[in-house]
Amino acid sequence: MSTTTHDTLATAHDEHHHGAPKGLMRWLLTTNHKDIGSLYLWFSFIMFLTGGAMAMVIRAELFQPGLQLVEPNFFNQMTTVHGLIMVFGAVMPAFTGLANWLIPMMIGAPDMALPRMNNWSFWILPFAFTILLSSLFMEGGGPNFGWTFYAPLSTTYSPDSTALFVFAIHIMGISSIMGAINVIVTIVNLRAPGMTWMKLPLFVWTWLITAFLLIAVMPVLAGAVTMVLTDKFFGTSFFDAAGGGDPVMFQHIFWFFGHPEVYIMILPSFGIISAIIPTFSRKKLFGYSSMVYATASIAVLSFLVWAHHMFTTGMPVFAELFFMYCTMLIAVPTGVKVFNWVATMWRGSMTFETPMLFAVAFIILFTIGGFSGLMLAITPADFQYHDTYFVVAHFHYVLVTGAIFSIMAAAYYWLPKWTGNMYNETLGKWHFWCSVISVNVLFFPMHFLGLAGMPRRIPDYAVQFADVNQIVSIGGFAFGLSQFIFLAVVLKCIKGGKPAGDNPWEAAEGLEWTIASPAPYHSFTTPPEIK
Repeated sequence: MSTTTHDTLATAHDEHHHGAPKGLMRWLLTTNHKDIGSLYLWFSFIMFLTGGAMAMVIRAELFQPGLQLVEPNFFNQMTTVHGLIMVFGAVMPAFTGLANWLIPMMIGAPDMALPRMNNWSFWILPFAFTILLSSLFMEGGGPNFGWTFYAPLSTTYSPDSTALFVFAIHIMGISSIMGAINVIVTIVNLRAPGMTWMKLPLFVWTWLITAFLLIAVMPVLAGAVTMVLTDKFFGTSFFDAAGGGDPVMFQHIFWFFGHPEVYIMILPSFGIISAIIPTFSRKKLFGYSSMVYATASIAVLSFLVWAHHMFTTGMPVFAELFFMYCTMLIAVPTGVKVFNWVATMWRGSMTFETPMLFAVAFIILFTIGGFSGLMLAITPADFQYHDTYFVVAHFHYVLVTGAIFSIMAAAYYWLPKWTGNMYNETLGKWHFWCSVISVNVLFFPMHFLGLAGMPRRIPDYAVQFADVNQIVSIGGFAFGLSQFIFLAVVLKCIKGGKPAGDNPWEAAEGLEWTIASPAPYHSFTTPPEIK
């Protein structure tokens, strides 16, 4: 059944006494959670391709040693804006889009609780990224100080476009906070009768916890960028030692935002994987309540580990030990989740459609990222790995084969529900295999580059790293091209295809397709009173 069949409560917000607006105005004025979810998802995909194009510039420059394609300053702009766009433009809006589409359906709500704010929180995003990207065309160039914008690089040595960068970050932060408030209010107030806390699908739980994290840390980022702005343009000395400030204080403030932010970008993934694995294993999720508590404990611990990014700044040994042990502790709840997913698959009647392939790849490759994170947590080892390609390999395993693979798994899993059509399974599998092979060719050799001492964010390197960098770049180009298969799959599915039917995955009862409460109108299983 197509999701548009029962256009009931969800479109009520849109309808004026003249009828619903059409064409472009429909999208500009919409307060329908599905429309806004789709806007977020398309926006994030455009940003994914934009950030990916910048990654291609980076990998083309590093294809061989010596400076060939771009100026070092432009290379730095590419690394900076690539990071900012992928974090704030691709991963976070994609998860917000999924939240908009799925949370009302999963809890039996007619829509998000604050529909007008929902519209506003999306429509300020394109402006933020237009401002950020336009800074690249200014005199002096765009931001060139890394996505972590450490002082004094961002305060003393940065181009004038830093003001635009700060403004863009503020707008993105406002959008994130509004989205998070909306998610919390919706989940707390709009659950269907009988939908108790411990019956919530795990995607809803992970997003609820993520939303609290967002509200806690986005103001910290706002404070950091504001201090950068005043240091650069208004003569303050927050991060300038000559005026009584401290550049290391910048790192403390930034990473107090930055580390929970990393978990903001992975917790919704855990919810997605916890929906997909049971469906294709035809079993209930193993250890539901332990998954909820593990998610909550990851969120709490994420505030206690920020300085593991700063082992080389000269902290007291006691502080280094504290952050080392806290970082190792956070591996425990994450390990609980991986164990539960594997236990869910154990002796299940598994099939391997595209969503399941991406979910299984997520578990394996995200775990590799977790283990390399444990290596980085060991303080004396981190002195060696810090700011090398080992770190780049680690966080790309978490964010690409983790966050982005889970977003792709979600897209394949819920496309039939969103469009009423099945996607092309053959093309989906092509996309998966091209992606999973190329992504490992791209990121796995980076571990060896880092262990051998190749520094990150540098446009040139010693000739001994040439061969491995060529392999990495070829993997990068292949991964970038593979994503056009994904675009083709989605467009084909929207245009038409085999009707999805009530339960396209033949899932066991009680999974995400049918929820424990009275079924909402958009569910595959139509409530009896409507049939």
